[in-house]
Amino acid sequence: MKNIVSKNEITKLNKPKSGSHKGDNGSLFIIGGSKKYHGALLLAATIASKIVDLVYIFSDSENYGVIKKLKPKLFEFITISRIDIPEYIIKSDVVLAGPGLGTSAKERKLLNALLKKFPQKKFVLDADALKIVDMSLLNKNHIITPHHKEFEILFGLKATELNVGKMAKRFGCIIVLKGKKDIIASPTPKLVKFNITGNQGMTKGGTGDVLAGLIAALACTNDLFLSACAGPYLNGAAADKLLKKVSYNYSASDIVAEIPKLL
Repeated sequence: MKNIVSKNEITKLNKPKSGSHKGDNGSLFIIGGSKKYHGALLLAATIASKIVDLVYIFSDSENYGVIKKLKPKLFEFITISRIDIPEYIIKSDVVLAGPGLGTSAKERKLLNALLKKFPQKKFVLDADALKIVDMSLLNKNHIITPHHKEFEILFGLKATELNVGKMAKRFGCIIVLKGKKDIIASPTPKLVKFNITGNQGMTKGGTGDVLAGLIAALACTNDLFLSACAGPYLNGAAADKLLKKVSYNYSASDIVAEIPKLL
């Protein structure tokens, strides 16, 4: 199979430079989490905090209390109030929206208003964000990360290599179709790559949230398409290492701990 993502992609990723200061190695703003779905935000923010210098998060106010109980080291993330969102989007290299976000009218209005206000900002849209996004707002600065069912709902098409490429071109964004074989499509230049790392243990909840946080964090200091390819490779490669250690008995949190060893 041609265009397989390989370890070579990882060697292309930027590394922190000697003498760099806080913020030089990436700032990520995450919009997500709710009282019901707090784990998704936490997983995405945790992997991101291992890669970039600063992670800002905006979430439902009730969710902050839940996170503080689950994550004593909340100082690794900086929580933002709704009124300050535009200021911190400007400060950030990338915005990740979706992990555990919810799909209410309030979230829909917020997400699409931000996409409209900041068309030049890099956005990664995952999970709930894919259910509420105005597709007409997508552009070359955006990555969307649907699994097969989400893709079919979004586009009304079967999740095939051909259709992923067509939709990337039509909507002008990068698409990462998650599956046994990940399909990554870029509209400009038109290019499709495949990632084949990973195993059956990744069917557990949370692995997609880790991937979203990973891609978004990498995109803070790297090209969007490179990040869209390297993220799935690293996520799957970490799972493959865990498979050798503990068989399929690992969690999304275990993948988070394994990924930095591959960078």
